[in-house]
Amino acid sequence: MRIHEGRILDEQGRTLVLRGVNLGGDSKVPWGPPAWGLRAESLQEPEKVSFVGRPFPLEEAEGRFEQLAGWGFTFIRLLITWEALEHQGPGQYDEAYLAYLRKLLLAAEKWGISVFIDPHQDVWSRFTGGDGAPAWTLEGLGIKPELLDATGAALTWQRYAEYHGGRPCPPMTWPSNYDYYAAATMFTLFFAGTAYAPDIRIGGEPVQDWLQGHYIAAMRHAYRRLKNCRAIVGWGTMNEPGKGFVGHRDLASQEQPTIPLGPVPSPFQTMMAAGGHSVEIPVYGITPLGRRVIRRETLNPRGVSLFREGFDCPWKQAGVWDEQGGSPRLLRGDHFALYRERPPRFADDLLKPFMTKFIAAMEEGRKETLFFIEGIPNGEHPAWHEQDPANTVNAFHWYDGFSLYTRFFRPWFGIDTVTGRPLLGRKALAAYYRKTLGKVLDYAKEKMGNMPCLLGEFGIPYNMNGGRAYRTGNYSTQEEALTFYYDAIDEARLHSTIWNYSATHQAESGDGWNGEDLSIVTTSPDGRLLGRAMAGWLRPYPLATAGIPLAYHWDRKKGVFNFRYRADGNITAPTEIFLPGEYVGPEPEINCAAVVAGSRGDPGEGGGINPRWEYLPAAGRLLVYHEGRGGELVVRVERGGTRVEHH
Repeated sequence: MRIHEGRILDEQGRTLVLRGVNLGGDSKVPWGPPAWGLRAESLQEPEKVSFVGRPFPLEEAEGRFEQLAGWGFTFIRLLITWEALEHQGPGQYDEAYLAYLRKLLLAAEKWGISVFIDPHQDVWSRFTGGDGAPAWTLEGLGIKPELLDATGAALTWQRYAEYHGGRPCPPMTWPSNYDYYAAATMFTLFFAGTAYAPDIRIGGEPVQDWLQGHYIAAMRHAYRRLKNCRAIVGWGTMNEPGKGFVGHRDLASQEQPTIPLGPVPSPFQTMMAAGGHSVEIPVYGITPLGRRVIRRETLNPRGVSLFREGFDCPWKQAGVWDEQGGSPRLLRGDHFALYRERPPRFADDLLKPFMTKFIAAMEEGRKETLFFIEGIPNGEHPAWHEQDPANTVNAFHWYDGFSLYTRFFRPWFGIDTVTGRPLLGRKALAAYYRKTLGKVLDYAKEKMGNMPCLLGEFGIPYNMNGGRAYRTGNYSTQEEALTFYYDAIDEARLHSTIWNYSATHQAESGDGWNGEDLSIVTTSPDGRLLGRAMAGWLRPYPLATAGIPLAYHWDRKKGVFNFRYRADGNITAPTEIFLPGEYVGPEPEINCAAVVAGSRGDPGEGGGINPRWEYLPAAGRLLVYHEGRGGELVVRVERGGTRVEHH
């Protein structure tokens, strides 16, 4: 694959639409029995875990990739974690896991599936409420991982009940860890330790260099082990990076918390609690008067220190706060407010230098490798210029926050999470989806050198609306929700990978991570892995266009697919359209025609084309041949109908 004028092309010069799935949500946790990763015991003995078998055992790989290819998911965002590679200790790589990945990628290649490797993390680590970094990154600072929950430095699903009166962890609370001490501290040190904690060193090395150095070295080692796997077309740099405390103007207050409801401690409160002090913090809720403090709770009620003997809070060492007479005192509340004597632009000042460093380290082998970069979730993206790496893709994420966090969806109602305004009616909701994606595309065009864009994550909770689909077996609501996404994706002509395919999904434990239930497949009572709400995501699209796609749309209810494109007469390979037989029927009516002068107001360069097409129902492919002629074409496919002879 290569990038040309904002498009991703294959070896024949055809414009690709990369469409696939994240594989998979359960790859965030080590291999174990179903739901094992949700139990406290899974956080014990972190050096002994294994990720061999994630996303699925090798004996299942052929069948899984055959299934994905049959669904038209020919592009996979394959999750790996830093912990999976280097859980035993710094510089100790899990070669058994890398050997497993190599065999997995060979199976993907057999089924014509392309892969980009996603170094995945959420809120830093499994030990801080998410996934990603190994435990020893925390231990290097003297942190005791077993005390993260007790001191209020993190909120984990596995230990929540133990520290909250036996209550189960509320759904979708894990992102709040971006604001809690452990994840915020680690991200700040990873991206900006040199600026904000210059005296903190690990093993004699500045903390930022130590953390970034080990992360990049681990990914480069994996790259070297896997670079000859032909299925790999690219690498991500880091999933959903966090900026930690960078840019915080006043550490005594919480500015724009990730989750504005529930416990919302200030950065200084989290520092005091990590340092061994009991701290009362506000808990916010929705009242008739709006967002208000509804109660208070205590962080670190036992007053224990997060750090082992001989270590202390790095921010205390950096002079941000101290203890006078045993009482915490904030000394520099604006410590993170400036970077080089001005307000920091995290994406450009700190994230982008990491990205370019990562790409330079990984690019030593195959120069055609694509790199998928991500800005802050729902936040800023780095600007990209001519002198920056050219083989990059803006792999942004977007979820409809209202349906994701409330697990509620109605096609005639939503909330604009930026303005807070209600969206009434299908047209308003559809326009909101289109507008949101369009803003990112416009930014990439104007500020990122017309970089191609991939919607790397989007999706829905399948247990929405009170889990009704589990009781009735009717997933029509989920199908409608996904249709809003894919209609907007098609209109924007976006590459996309839906979240997610968890091969161990079960109704009781969901995706097996933090109580989430977004997998497009689930395990049936007889052990089969079945698709869910397939009518929402299994749909026609132009997989490879011998020219430039102009517009395409699938009307799910009418069963009509329209595709308009400008054919390039210099490309001999056919245009390839994915047509799922399940939804276009066994005998779709197919029409291919040139756009002639004056038609639909077009100048009409296609009048000389006499397209020839071939439908391959077993493969779910429609091939359109242009016979060396260029111009505009329209392809129309209607579900069912009378059989049309291939010609």
